[in-house]
Amino acid sequence: MALNVTRKLINSHLVSGEMTPGREIAIHIDQTLTQDATGTLVMQELEALGLDRARTEVSVQYVDHNLLQTDEKNAEDHEYLRTACQRFGLWFSKPGNGVSHPTHMQRFGIPGKTMVGSDSHTPAAGSLGMLAIGVGGLEVALAISGRPLHLRMPEVWGIRLEGELPQWCSAKDVILEMLRRHDVKGGVNRIIEYHGPGLAGLTAMDRHVIANMGAELGATTTVFPSDQAVRDFMRAEGREDDWVELVADDGAGYDIEETIDLSKIEPLIAQPSSPGNVVPVRDAAGKDVAQVVIGSSANPGLRDFAIAAAMVAGRQTAPHVSFDINPTSREILADLTKMGALTELVVAGARIHQAGYMGCIGMGQAPAVGRNSLRTMPRNFPGRSGTREDSVWLCSPETAAASALTGVITDPREWARKAKVKYPKLELPRQNSVNTAMLVPPLPQEQARNVEPVKGQNVSSLPEFSPLPDEIEAPVLLKVGDNISTDEISPAGARALPYRSNIPKLSMFSFAQLDDSYPQRAQQAQQTGHVVVGGDNYGQGSSREHAAIAPRYLGLRVVIAKSFARIHWQNLANYGVLALEFDDEDDYDTIEQGDTLRIGNLRDTLARSDTLQVDNVTKKTCLTVRQRLSQRQVKDVLAGGLIPRLAGEEATRS
Repeated sequence: MALNVTRKLINSHLVSGEMTPGREIAIHIDQTLTQDATGTLVMQELEALGLDRARTEVSVQYVDHNLLQTDEKNAEDHEYLRTACQRFGLWFSKPGNGVSHPTHMQRFGIPGKTMVGSDSHTPAAGSLGMLAIGVGGLEVALAISGRPLHLRMPEVWGIRLEGELPQWCSAKDVILEMLRRHDVKGGVNRIIEYHGPGLAGLTAMDRHVIANMGAELGATTTVFPSDQAVRDFMRAEGREDDWVELVADDGAGYDIEETIDLSKIEPLIAQPSSPGNVVPVRDAAGKDVAQVVIGSSANPGLRDFAIAAAMVAGRQTAPHVSFDINPTSREILADLTKMGALTELVVAGARIHQAGYMGCIGMGQAPAVGRNSLRTMPRNFPGRSGTREDSVWLCSPETAAASALTGVITDPREWARKAKVKYPKLELPRQNSVNTAMLVPPLPQEQARNVEPVKGQNVSSLPEFSPLPDEIEAPVLLKVGDNISTDEISPAGARALPYRSNIPKLSMFSFAQLDDSYPQRAQQAQQTGHVVVGGDNYGQGSSREHAAIAPRYLGLRVVIAKSFARIHWQNLANYGVLALEFDDEDDYDTIEQGDTLRIGNLRDTLARSDTLQVDNVTKKTCLTVRQRLSQRQVKDVLAGGLIPRLAGEEATRS
């Protein structure tokens, strides 16, 4: 049977199950990636699991999110991560070394390997021909301990690329075209695989841009073949020996098929406040711009910065525009310097920040209220920038640079026509700068066993959670709408994110962007627990498991929604929160915040049925809900979470 690249990757790592869409499978994991905003919980989970040594081929902990050290909290977390890596046998990428995804691609990514990461943009590694999946931190901890990843086999969505991109368009416009067509739910329960003759014009870093933002489509991951473009990239990084060819068999098919003619792509932009709210740049042209930010994980390549530098060379950005550059790695920063591109950016008015996420996660660069911020970043969910009432737009480096120069949203083609500028011909180095000095390798095992991870005052232990009761009668403390993101459930930004290692403190920010009275009301309802009701695509966005564990700490036992985003749905199960879906979506309108709901006989019903009855005690009505948990996940929820379940099984064996 002819296999596509996705099925080859899964088949070569399949531990159990069959590759039938919708059926649960388990796959072996070769590599893991963690970053500091989620990694501290992973280290605490490794402690709770009693791990002695990482059992993966490569596991790397990056510090790229919380780089600002405005007080002791982030510095304490960095030291905890460094020493925990020594204890458990992980690589440690020091603060400022680079954003996890492009840095991992440069130094550790290998075609044909599998990887999980506690960051939803982990699929960026699919640009190298890897199967890379974003998951919750607990699943990463399990992978580090040698356990397989369980997931439902997705459909494989083949996107055939034809033609060549026109001038003033780039890879960001390709993924924005996908979002324009399919919005933020189009990839749910699917793996996107790109193929076809149009791939020849896309470098490995171009593919990174597309694979990275496949997460915004809700896709499980994105896969590209490992072909000559990947070989060229790995040669430039001094790692050609790690390259292997991995392409689809002749005649391989896909569960869903679609075609994009690259020659028909035009500059696109995602309007506030969703990556799926995409329009042509020409339709938004003329709107005033106060801030332009280039960088982060979604446009991380040397080319993405160099094109902006070439456009602004010899010119000045508009007087009222803050022009911000977030280099994605020290290696790229070094190459920009060697090329002279960094000087061109600085002279044109750019503010150069350290290599890291920075503004993408609301750690600095927060825009003014009511002023438009154009960013080459992957997300523009409400408040993610660090400003509660923000107006963030997502675009390509070409559109960003043109708009920085004019001070208004500008189609780069129109800017070039008026400025009489030809599309820059970039001369990028054939051999990239390689800097491994800030990558700290694992200690030998005998030395590692003598290391005690250093925990500052802000580093707590994982909370202990009780099993799910057989009957829940609890109030609906919060009712929210569609497309609620994990940024809205557990916010990032400079105020909340430094508490990522301290669940009691972080929990007090839960849902604060939607209802800042929620934490106090949840504490008052601790005795009964409480319920949250959501709309469609509940929990989209970041993989941070804090969005499950912090409300669970405050007593959340059940979420009833029209549908769930994949990673958050799994995170809820991992921490003993029962995720239920309306059997009839119209029933969403029958529940009001403040209603008391009752669900009885849970243990027996979850074990034998996919449907449950929910009684609305307040309104004296009832409705039917569905659960999609496997029997393995049911055991987790009933035990109060995956760690209590594993601990219970270990106690039974002993």
